[in-house]
Amino acid sequence: MHENAAPLLSVRDVTLRFGGVLALDTVTFDVMKGQIAGLIGPNGAGKTTLFNCLSRLYQPTAGEIRFEGQSLLALPRHKISSIGIGRTFQNVALFDRLTVLENVMVGRHSRSQAGFLASAFRLPPVGQEEAAVRRRAMELIDFMNLGDFAGRVVAGLPFPIRKRVELARALAAEPKLLLLDEPAAGLNHDEVHTLETQIRRVRDIQGITVLLVEHHMSLVMSVSDKVVVVNFGRKIADGTPSEVRQNPDVIRAYLGTAA
Repeated sequence: MHENAAPLLSVRDVTLRFGGVLALDTVTFDVMKGQIAGLIGPNGAGKTTLFNCLSRLYQPTAGEIRFEGQSLLALPRHKISSIGIGRTFQNVALFDRLTVLENVMVGRHSRSQAGFLASAFRLPPVGQEEAAVRRRAMELIDFMNLGDFAGRVVAGLPFPIRKRVELARALAAEPKLLLLDEPAAGLNHDEVHTLETQIRRVRDIQGITVLLVEHHMSLVMSVSDKVVVVNFGRKIADGTPSEVRQNPDVIRAYLGTAA
C-alpha cells in the first residue's frame, strides 16, 4: 500500500539532551499518509518528549523531522497548525467559559482567511466566513456525537465529553496529521471502546493520519497499523502490532524478563 510513497512524517536520528540527561537518543521512524500509528513505551521512555519535539515545544539537540518533505525544525511553533499538524493534550485544554460550539469554532479560526481590517470593521467577507466556520463546527460536533451538548458551557461537562470536544476542536483546524496525547487517559472500558471507533472514523471518514501516544496497550494494538516502541529514549521496535508483541526487547522492557 505504501511501498512507493514518501512518508507524511519522517523522524530521523532525533536526539534531545536536557543538561546531562539524554532524553531521546537517535530516534528514527516514519508515518505514512493514511496510517494510524501508535507510540508506546514504559513510563519515562521519552514518548511525550518526542511528541513535544513534533509539535515544536522542544527543539531537538540533533536530528531532523520532516512533514510532507518540509523541515519542521525550521518553522516557528505557531506555524505548526497552519501546515496541517493538530494535537490534543493529556490534560484537556478547553475554554471553560465558552460553549462546545464556540470551543470547536476556535479551532476552525486558525484557518481564518479574513484580514485584520475586515474583521475589525465586520465587512461582508467576515460574516460569510463566520457562517462557514459555524457550519463546519456543527458538522464536527455531529461527527463526534456531541449534538446534545452544542450550546452547553464546557465547564460543567463530564470528562469524557470534554475529551471529545477537544478532539472536535483539533479536527476543526483540518489537520493532515493528528497527534493524540494519551487520549484514553481517564476513560473507562466502554469509553475506550468508543474512542477506538472514533479514532478509526477520524482516519476513514475525515481522511486524517493519526499518531497517538498511549499507555492503554489494548487500544494501541487494536487500532494501530504500526507501532513504534521507545525505552530510555531509544527506539527498540517498529512494526505491525503483531510484530511488536513478539519482539523480545519489547517484552523485556515491559515485563523485565527475557522473552
